[in-house]
Amino acid sequence: MKVLVAVAEAESFAGGAKLLGLSAPSVTRVIAGLENRLGTLLLARSTRSLRLTEAGRRYVDDCRRILLDLEEAEELAAGSASRARGNLTVTAPVMFGELFLIPLITEYLAAHPEVSINALLVDRLVNMVEEGVDVAIRIGRLPDTGLQAVKVGAIRPVICAAPAFLERAGRPRVPEDVMNAPIVMSSASSLLTDWHFESPQGALTLHPKPRLVVSSNQAAINAARLGWGLTRVLSYQVAELVAKGELEVVLADYETAAFPVHVLYQGSRRISAKVRTFVDHCTRRFQQDPALQTTPAA
Repeated sequence: MKVLVAVAEAESFAGGAKLLGLSAPSVTRVIAGLENRLGTLLLARSTRSLRLTEAGRRYVDDCRRILLDLEEAEELAAGSASRARGNLTVTAPVMFGELFLIPLITEYLAAHPEVSINALLVDRLVNMVEEGVDVAIRIGRLPDTGLQAVKVGAIRPVICAAPAFLERAGRPRVPEDVMNAPIVMSSASSLLTDWHFESPQGALTLHPKPRLVVSSNQAAINAARLGWGLTRVLSYQVAELVAKGELEVVLADYETAAFPVHVLYQGSRRISAKVRTFVDHCTRRFQQDPALQTTPAA
């Protein structure tokens, strides 16, 4: 089962062998033996590709579930219900992970020498079950996934610029003022493409035309910090720069409701110590961080 899951994830026999530290011929023999015993084809091979058959997809899903149960059982037998040990996979958005999660991971590893962590920092929605993720940080409203969720904070979209730019160009007083200002926009997040506001007249959505579009939030922040123009990012991303006076938030009276921040983990009758202690560590630290405890403007 472990060999099949590795080959499916790598989409090749050689890649699966590398993940497991085995030779490619031995992995090929294992898969062939498994298919022979089951009497069905699990992997469709061609000279250029390798893909799961329909039966193979169902079987791999079952394998992942069974292997997870087996890992939990082994951890319990080895005492891991009371002592954190083993591999832990966590995921978070890129910038959130770099600014907030990695410092907590280094603290956690120092306190738990028997745990190793794989941090998957990506700006996409990770399927925790399919990708074997133990803990995830999510920003925004949560769908009903059946996962355990702990709310640890709230953040909001903010419009900001360098104080020197605002002195030179003028501070926007109402949302419509941004339409005539130099804009740098990040395409990395769908949360920031449309500029939403709350006004006494109700909700307002604007679509300012940026003169500069960049592919990362950090690049947009850098351009704004250098005095180029206005940008719209999430409050946690610029909290330190705002505190230092390098950026200034404008139009705060028109801000929309905050987005919740959650720590998610896969629920089970048996939560391993590594997951329990890591979730507790992150929850406690996130809830104490002022940058993650913003509230929507009144």
